[in-house]
Amino acid sequence: MIDPEAGFGELRAGNLGVRIASSAEEVDAAQALRYRIFYDEMGAHADAATAAAGRDSDAFDPVADHLLVLDHNLGEGVAAVVGTYRLIRRQAAAKVGGFYSASEYDLAPLLSRPGPVLELGRSCVDAAYRGRPTMQLLWGGIAAYVAKHNIEVMFGCASLPGTDPDALAVPLTYLHSDHLAPEGLRPHAVPGRFVRMDRMDPASLDRRAALADLPPLVKGYLRLGGFVGDGAVIDNQFNTTDVCVVVMTERVTDKYFRHFERQKAA
Repeated sequence: MIDPEAGFGELRAGNLGVRIASSAEEVDAAQALRYRIFYDEMGAHADAATAAAGRDSDAFDPVADHLLVLDHNLGEGVAAVVGTYRLIRRQAAAKVGGFYSASEYDLAPLLSRPGPVLELGRSCVDAAYRGRPTMQLLWGGIAAYVAKHNIEVMFGCASLPGTDPDALAVPLTYLHSDHLAPEGLRPHAVPGRFVRMDRMDPASLDRRAALADLPPLVKGYLRLGGFVGDGAVIDNQFNTTDVCVVVMTERVTDKYFRHFERQKAA
């Protein structure tokens, strides 16, 4: 269901814009983009129904708000969708029995907080647009959404490529050693899916190289002061190893509001 009150207008940077999807057709375009990126490009495993539809969709999509990056040089609406991020607030998650991340992590330390929380997920950008301008727009859109809905903390599963934790020993150990969330904010991977992240001696890490090799989305979270939960989770369907990221929103809104205010002044 599209909530017309969920959005914040549109932020623009040249031919690119970011806003919340305003129609079922735009949500469908986001799901089609997700399918192309996750299944065709990254090797996720589609069941027969998903492959036939050519859409990445699940039970959480109808209650979520879908942030879109649009290239207005391609047209308007559906034709313009080149990036997306799924946003789920607490009251939306309650309609479907909880958050997507709860299948991988015990979110009790976050959900026990009284203020509004936001789950981020299903982020992807068309290959031709994977650069700084698009990521700044996505984060600017998230900042505007966070401000509108008074979000205090946001979280979500971020993915490392592949399902062999030993092959990911460097990034997992680095995240656990240097960016583990404080206990009061620390989600834990659920029993039965918990994979140790401290897989090597942290003293042997080349931290600069470990940070440089992280996926851009994970680096973006860390630049905003983000933390990770304890334990990784193997997601065989999507061919990834997931970590739970937690970000307090104050730094997000401050950084990206300043960025767009500078753009307006220019």
